Amino acid sequence: MAETKTNSSKSKTQAKRATTEAKKSAAKTAKASKHAATKTAVAEKNQVQAVVETAVDIPVGAVLSVRDQLSDLVEPWTDRSKAERQVKNYRSNLRKSLKRTERRGTTARRRALTEARRTRTQVEREARNHRRNVETTLKRNRTEVEQRVRRAIEVPTSRAQTVVDSAQGVVGVVGSQLTALR
Repeated sequence: MAETKTNSSKSKTQAKRATTEAKKSAAKTAKASKHAATKTAVAEKNQVQAVVETAVDIPVGAVLSVRDQLSDLVEPWTDRSKAERQVKNYRSNLRKSLKRTERRGTTARRRALTEARRTRTQVEREARNHRRNVETTLKRNRTEVEQRVRRAIEVPTSRAQTVVDSAQGVVGVVGSQLTALR
């Protein structure tokens, strides 16, 4: 019986210990969940706060930028000497801009003229070469045609002359025979 009592008291101690550990574990889990929920809530609060601040800051910044630009725009014209200085600056900037534009135009014109001259020279050179090739071909073809015509005329002419000569020989023989017969 003593052993049962000892086993039973060990079981009770173990059960108490398990209960205590379960309670501690549940408390830790609850504490961790609470901490995570708090952390999440703080992060969400910070996000919302940042969005709200941005929503307020943008229009305020835009108004300040417009105010500064208007101030910069109007300020030179509030005093006569400042206004004259501003007009002088505008003239100077306009003059510089015109000169820069003129230089760019001059450069572009020169490049275009150079390119046009180069193209014209190239076209003229190609035209001369084509003309020379055509003239050479024409001379060669004319000479060849003339030679063919001469041959075409000479061959029948020499044949005709041969026929005429032989016909005259025959006529001369026949004529002399006729005269002899008469």
